[in-house]
Amino acid sequence: MSGRQGIIVGISGASGAAIGMRIVELLADDPHYAVHLVVSPAAERTLGEEVGRDALARLRALAFRHYLHSDIGAAIASGSYPVAGMIVAPCSIRTLSAIAWGQLDNLLTRSADVQLKERRRLVLLVRESPLHLGHLRAMLQATEIGAIIAPPMPAFYLKPQSLEEVIEQIAARAINLLDLAKLRAPARIWSGPGAEGV
Repeated sequence: MSGRQGIIVGISGASGAAIGMRIVELLADDPHYAVHLVVSPAAERTLGEEVGRDALARLRALAFRHYLHSDIGAAIASGSYPVAGMIVAPCSIRTLSAIAWGQLDNLLTRSADVQLKERRRLVLLVRESPLHLGHLRAMLQATEIGAIIAPPMPAFYLKPQSLEEVIEQIAARAINLLDLAKLRAPARIWSGPGAEGV
């Protein structure tokens, strides 16, 4: 990795594929980190429908390395492989539930579980609404075992002028939740009433 530290980005089949795309774009621009990409089969379809037919190819070109969803023997499936953490964006309820209760039958859920057992940051952008009790229990279970649940909520107080601004803010906040010393994505912050977010 030429001295760069790895960050895993998983994209599952929930709506909001553009957020995962933007996270990969922002991370790919950082010289200190290298993106390891896992895209579920359902996410491949969602990317095509929500971002464009070439979205998957663009993502793979940006990543340092991309893996088949089925490749549970890949390097990132082992805790001995050094990465700084993982973001799943968007995170479907199926993926959330699998992570929460250890159903590790694919590389996305297996690598997420590895982050938890190695006490690394795992950020899940759970995308569903409304939520029933089973969803909430899965979020609670994932939180109790160490994941960070970060639903992709728009920061309306920043008065975004476009969907692109909303996506940018959510993606940057997700990256910053990894809490890495050399990595700060350009998230706007609240400066108080009457002040502009910067």
